[in-house]
Amino acid sequence: MNYRTLGRTGIEVSEVGYGAWGIGGSQWLGAKDDESLDSLRRAIDLGLTFIDTALAYGRGHSEELVGQVVREREEWIRVASKVPPKNQVWPAPEGIGADEAFPGEWVRKCTERSLKNTGLEALDVQQLHVWQDAWADEGTWLETVQALKDEGKILAFGVSINDHQPANAVRLIETGVVDTVQVIYNVFDQTPEDELFAACEAHGVGVIVRVPFDEGALTGAIGPDTEFPEGDFRNDYFRDDRRAQVDEHVRALLEDLGIERSELPEVALRYVLSHAAVSAVIPGMRSVRNAERNVAVGDGRGLPAETVDKLHAHRWDRNFYQ
Repeated sequence: MNYRTLGRTGIEVSEVGYGAWGIGGSQWLGAKDDESLDSLRRAIDLGLTFIDTALAYGRGHSEELVGQVVREREEWIRVASKVPPKNQVWPAPEGIGADEAFPGEWVRKCTERSLKNTGLEALDVQQLHVWQDAWADEGTWLETVQALKDEGKILAFGVSINDHQPANAVRLIETGVVDTVQVIYNVFDQTPEDELFAACEAHGVGVIVRVPFDEGALTGAIGPDTEFPEGDFRNDYFRDDRRAQVDEHVRALLEDLGIERSELPEVALRYVLSHAAVSAVIPGMRSVRNAERNVAVGDGRGLPAETVDKLHAHRWDRNFYQ
């Protein structure tokens, strides 16, 4: 496993981390605790040292599983969690005040609940689960964040940027008060390369990448006739004719690179890790098999520059809000 530093925090993390949304059982159907615990333990056995969870994942269940595994290990495992918006609105809409989503007392209450769920004395990274850049200069959240740092309850502070809105944290980054940002970035959604990554590099902000497989599109397993269980969020994400569109884009990518579908997940992860601004990528991996496959990619090799250039041509700008 290769390790990287999480921006200016000095915190070292495995470049492939564990995205713990799926093990909470919320929106991802079929999660079984025994399998989730086995996958977590196997990933750590293979050198993984960074886990990203959230209070909202299964109403704290993901945090409980993560804490159970971390407390039983001798290795130093870094844990990041997130404060859900008090108004329960994802993504954060424009036009509302910071204190409607993240009043200071709410940030504290949720952080202390996450510490109780995990059984940890401190969170390595605590993040706001949504963000609007208009909040950079308003609200009571920042005072509370600083107090939690001073009390040793959190070591670093970050935000999880609204889905597919990477420029919506540039102003916050420029204030210097944020240590990390979490953002969607993958072969199809390359928009963080436009503004966000340069700002992060300039200000020493760590970058945590989520959704490296575009919710499964970049695994090569989704085609025009793919069906998801009732209640699975992917029914909305791949609504209308999007499954057929995915199949078309994946076919073009495979032909361009001259690879098989089975090779696509590794290429997708290596693409993310090929950017110097990225500190860690956090794919979901609820099975031991996926944990082994994903962690094996964290060898520090990335992709050859010519392959990255080819993948730039497969950027797919979509309107996710229509």
